[in-house]
Amino acid sequence: MNPVNYLFLAALLFTIGASGVLLRRNAIVVFMSIELMLNAANLALVTFSRMHGNLDGQIIAFFTMVVAAAEVVVGLAIIVTIFRSRHSASVDDAGLMKL
Repeated sequence: MNPVNYLFLAALLFTIGASGVLLRRNAIVVFMSIELMLNAANLALVTFSRMHGNLDGQIIAFFTMVVAAAEVVVGLAIIVTIFRSRHSASVDDAGLMKL
């Protein structure tokens, strides 16, 4: 398959993720959109790595996946905490949290 197709798919996935972050108010949907954007960036990194014949892009994509896994743990903990206190998963409610 042509590498341009993979790059087009990565751009499409990133656009869908960015529109989800900008247009949605639910924290879970925003969180999934951010993960979609990270996966689109990983796809582009692996595609460019394959095109140039080196492993640098694949190694960076692997480290990005490790950081994304840690982000999932922290992000879901924050979302659960907000949901328990406010009984809503809206992004607008996160600003109301006080120490």
